[in-house]
Amino acid sequence: MPVIRASEAITHEIHGARFVSYATPLTGSKELCAWRGEIPAGTKAPAHTVNREEILHLLDGELLVTLDDRTDRITAGDTLIINPGATLTVENPTGRTAVTWVTTSIGLTAELADGTLITPPWAN
Repeated sequence: MPVIRASEAITHEIHGARFVSYATPLTGSKELCAWRGEIPAGTKAPAHTVNREEILHLLDGELLVTLDDRTDRITAGDTLIINPGATLTVENPTGRTAVTWVTTSIGLTAELADGTLITPPWAN
């Protein structure tokens, strides 16, 4: 049974947010990836379209999330289901860091509005 200790998790930073990856192919996962996201106060990620389903659970804080054309404020304990092909924007309008837990399948990519394709290392 692979156990990924907090001290062994790999941290990546992009667009002002921090992603701490736990379950990836590098740590022994065969199908799923999971990471903790830390979105600092005042951070707004660019809109991006995902190719895999993502499940985002907000552990702490608040976020404004726009999924396609609908914007919702989510708070700690809320879960967001992001279907493949959906366009997502995440913003932390509060004064403190928001913390998420995200699960998806291996192979997630995100396409920015300008056509740039991002292959997050924490999801592949």
